[in-house]
Amino acid sequence: MSNKDDVREFLTSRRAKVTPEQAGLQTFGDKRRVAGLRREEVALLAGVSADYYIRLERGNLAGVSEQVLDSLAQALRLDDAERAHLFDLARASTGPVRGSRRTTVSKVRPGVLRLLDALATPAYVRNARTDILAFNDLALALYDGILDRARLPFNVARFLFLDHRAPEFFLDWENVADDSVAALRAEAGRNPHDKSLTDLVGELATRSDEFRTRWARHNVKYHRTAAKRLHNSLVGDLELTGEAMELPGDGLVIITYTAEPDSPAAESLRFLSSWATQHGEAQRSVTE
Repeated sequence: MSNKDDVREFLTSRRAKVTPEQAGLQTFGDKRRVAGLRREEVALLAGVSADYYIRLERGNLAGVSEQVLDSLAQALRLDDAERAHLFDLARASTGPVRGSRRTTVSKVRPGVLRLLDALATPAYVRNARTDILAFNDLALALYDGILDRARLPFNVARFLFLDHRAPEFFLDWENVADDSVAALRAEAGRNPHDKSLTDLVGELATRSDEFRTRWARHNVKYHRTAAKRLHNSLVGDLELTGEAMELPGDGLVIITYTAEPDSPAAESLRFLSSWATQHGEAQRSVTE
């Protein structure tokens, strides 16, 4: 899709999510043929003319001021991730500029690897394309045969939509799938000229109806923290909290899983930690 298509569908989809009541507008009982706000109502709320807003919704964001973008974000009740996405789309509307064609990060610094191994909780490092680039022994045990150090990078989105094991491992698969696509959509707005990301989206859209349906919603989201329910063959179901810690200078994110103190999940993680240690020592003794 072109940038204009992305802008049009993003603004249209956000407009459909806001009711006149939420926007503080009176409808006087009129019958509405569109979901959410009308274009004229968005224009009124944003303080621009109806003709100007119609031009914006057709995908023409080039040259739009930050003040107008802020007004649009307020009128459409955008959250932080959606507002940032709107600004990213506006920047992309001007065309690629020098230095805008970033490539997906694929290497992890030794210091980050040491940090990963020092953590007493399952943890892995991924890039914005959802490629897992490294993980510690406890994450290997938690991911129960899914992760393999000989087969890195491991793409989480591809696993979610193309691997039959995903719904068995992620017990809240629908939510995880929604969040994954929303994160990819946000990254596509930030970095529209990343060929590896474009190729991934094209592959998933071609091979997965579930992905294609979610991609068409134009939802975006920051991945900061989320409850996760996972199934592991050794310990059964676990209720964990996923936390994302960004490494801005590296373009990477560390994902950790923690459990509530004294909970069944905490006990399960302790068992997995012991198992991972013994299993690792057994492997090393075989190779020596």
